[in-house]
Amino acid sequence: MSTTTRTIDTDVAIVGGGIMGASAALALRRKGVSVVLLERDLCGSRSSGVNYGGVRRQGRPVSQLPLAQRAHQVWADLPALIGTDGEYQRSGHFKIGRSEADMAALEAYANLSRDFDLGIQLISGTTLRERCPWLGGRAVGGSLCPDDGQANPRLVSPAFALAARRAGAQILERTPMTSVEHDGKLFTVRSGTAVAVRAPVLINCAGAWAGALAAQFGEAVPIHSGHPAMAVTEPLPFFMHWSLGVEGGGIYCRQVARGNLVLGGGSGVALDADRARSERSAIAALAVQAVELLPALKNAHFIRTWSGTEGYLPDRQPVLGPSSTTPGLIHGFGFAGAGFQIGPGVGEVLAELARDGRSTTPIDAFAIERFVPKAVAEVASTAAAQ
Repeated sequence: MSTTTRTIDTDVAIVGGGIMGASAALALRRKGVSVVLLERDLCGSRSSGVNYGGVRRQGRPVSQLPLAQRAHQVWADLPALIGTDGEYQRSGHFKIGRSEADMAALEAYANLSRDFDLGIQLISGTTLRERCPWLGGRAVGGSLCPDDGQANPRLVSPAFALAARRAGAQILERTPMTSVEHDGKLFTVRSGTAVAVRAPVLINCAGAWAGALAAQFGEAVPIHSGHPAMAVTEPLPFFMHWSLGVEGGGIYCRQVARGNLVLGGGSGVALDADRARSERSAIAALAVQAVELLPALKNAHFIRTWSGTEGYLPDRQPVLGPSSTTPGLIHGFGFAGAGFQIGPGVGEVLAELARDGRSTTPIDAFAIERFVPKAVAEVASTAAAQ
């Protein structure tokens, strides 16, 4: 039996339905631009839906702070924008220092980020014990960003895709990209023989799988997959409003209204190309750190563990911006496990790039050219035009 391929013409095609791609689709529709989004699974079901749920600006590289500030404004309007608050709350984000060197690093960051008005407060000594009686003795102080917070990624990320659909975007789930071509004017993105999407602009938001798409256009980047180890406890008496991190990396933790604590730290393992899980050793190490910092967890039970697949680049910075080889191709990937907060800002930037060719937010630090030698880009660009 022959199968007729459905062909869709649109202004912008997006590959990847995580928070980046879905928020870009919504932002494009709000600008009156037609858009088709292809997602291999369900929107928000990959790293955007299985991450920790931290909504923090504190601790980001200074180059990301303009983007984080832009996203911060979007988060404030979440219910009106996507129809749910996604359990978002500005509960505060507290980064724990476990040594005087940690505290010096936190103070240096507060000074470095001062121009961005994050409102960071350094807390130590008696004040720390008064405000955080639940902290273990290893903590000597910390840095509080009061307007940072947390949200439920399982609600927020899919909600962006639903809002984009309501706004008129065509959202094609369980529609993996199997091939992509460019004739110098239009991209043709195919999903088997089922659908072909043609558009002058293509946005690459394919997450950990985005490198393969970029490589097809002469922009191979050293992206690799990571798998966070995550766990959640049984409900406990509520004792902690802040979302926690640790200076220098390690455990991160937040308590939701029901009392469960969501924790992460360490690495899981890939089961195959599409699945990952937390390892017993990583969860055991996470438990030791958790009890050390939060003694109230000493007798708590983990009721679920999980992992996912995230894309990491060597400098832990994303690729965000136009292709160096192919006009109309725009990249937004490699957010190194820290894309949830900036996701809505990234979506707005991608929409600006797609419609206007430039963004009002500085993104030069994220250019793909830092990985693609100029000579290689020029050769690939010439080949793509022929």
